[in-house]
Amino acid sequence: MDLSVYRPGELSAADRAAWTALQSKAHLQGSPGLANPFLSPEFTLAVSRYRRGVRVAVARERGEPAAFFPFQRTATGVGRAVGLGVSDAQGLVHRPGFTWDARELLRACGLAVWEFDHLVEGQGPFETSAAKGFASPVLDVDQGYEAYLDRLRERSPKFTRTTLAKERRLHRTASELRYVHDERDPAVLRTLMGWKSVQYRRTGRSDRFAHEWISGLVRQLFHTRSESFAGLLSVLYADGKPVAAHFGLRTERVLACWFPAYDPEYAKYSPGLILHLRMAEAAAADGIAYLDLGRGHKEYKDSLKTRELTVSEGWVTRRHPVAVGHRVRRVPVRALRNAVVTRPELFEPTDRLLKKVGKIRSVPSVTVKPTKT
Repeated sequence: MDLSVYRPGELSAADRAAWTALQSKAHLQGSPGLANPFLSPEFTLAVSRYRRGVRVAVARERGEPAAFFPFQRTATGVGRAVGLGVSDAQGLVHRPGFTWDARELLRACGLAVWEFDHLVEGQGPFETSAAKGFASPVLDVDQGYEAYLDRLRERSPKFTRTTLAKERRLHRTASELRYVHDERDPAVLRTLMGWKSVQYRRTGRSDRFAHEWISGLVRQLFHTRSESFAGLLSVLYADGKPVAAHFGLRTERVLACWFPAYDPEYAKYSPGLILHLRMAEAAAADGIAYLDLGRGHKEYKDSLKTRELTVSEGWVTRRHPVAVGHRVRRVPVRALRNAVVTRPELFEPTDRLLKKVGKIRSVPSVTVKPTKT
């Protein structure tokens, strides 16, 4: 095996085409997780515009690309999955039957450690270092929207009945109810990002869009389009204005759900749920096989899903002092977070506390002018 490391912009058109071809055939070759848009060359290239140290290792066999390994690295050799913290799928994109030694790969890439938190299934050499697996709910539409809706009615009859009734009520109330699957107006993207920032603050979470690199990345991906990849902004309109929106990424077969939000004034109609059903219908018509709702427990995900994938988090390390130091710093933080997230008796009171903090943060500050004496 011959391995070379490149900056994303240094990849040839032929290499990028080979990478995309591996993704497009992945479902036929027993590795459907590799088709996820977060594993696409377009995502890696977009991240490289906003984060330093993004590289791609290309493994060749008999002169032909056999695998692509995107990663980020620091000057000290600490490696992370590309877009760690916002990426919902990570790993090495490879042809069928390709094998690799994880530590030898790290050595060739100049890494002491490689950290991941959404490793897709089928990454055997990396999975041995995974500390924990998490469910990533999926909404299958490969048999068509009506088939999905039938399954939803069977699995979640009350949820389905209630959501469709709310859609009819909204339709009667609004002067117009309209869904746009691929909205190209950047002003609507800004509206979505504004809603999401308010939601983050209201629920006591860190506002991702307060980080310029994440905001810039989303805007970059919104304008990224090809036959095999696109940033997709889907919007539900009522009374001529957006009431729910979602920005995600799509490949030929997968729509990765990423940033959903809605106008709180319309909350009683559950516009976010209505939006997801319309997304499922349009995605099925476009030939998408499934919507990946992403890792994490949410009630709406449990109601919409048809099955679950598993993504893993952990580290691959070499015998190196940098790797030891990195693990010492990161293990306690991850262990504490996962203990809270995965145990209801800890998550529920923590979630309530965060929301209380969020309400305090959401109260407008009042400036008191000094009185004249």
